[in-house]
Amino acid sequence: MNAFNPALHRFGQVTVRISVELGRTQLPLKQVLALEEGSVVTLDRLTDELLDVTANGKVIAHGEVIAQDGRFALRIVSLAGDDLAPGSSGSDAPAGKPADSAEGAGAP
Repeated sequence: MNAFNPALHRFGQVTVRISVELGRTQLPLKQVLALEEGSVVTLDRLTDELLDVTANGKVIAHGEVIAQDGRFALRIVSLAGDDLAPGSSGSDAPAGKPADSAEGAGAP
């Protein structure tokens, strides 16, 4: 979807918040309160699993983390509509992952 509809051109300057979620987890409050520098929190995604790219909270694509000019970047691997097979649910939550789980915390 590189070329956009000329009728939509007037919306080209609208700002949209793009986010990428590394993963989620749930922890008992006792463990959250015990977090300190150097703590490691295991998240629900595997290291080779694609990350969800969201625009204003809606999944629009899936990508992989790369390094570019000394910064984290994301390479888009697929657009959200491209990975929906016929008969799939179309849910924004990845298969096997609850959409309403609490966001996780972690150390870089």
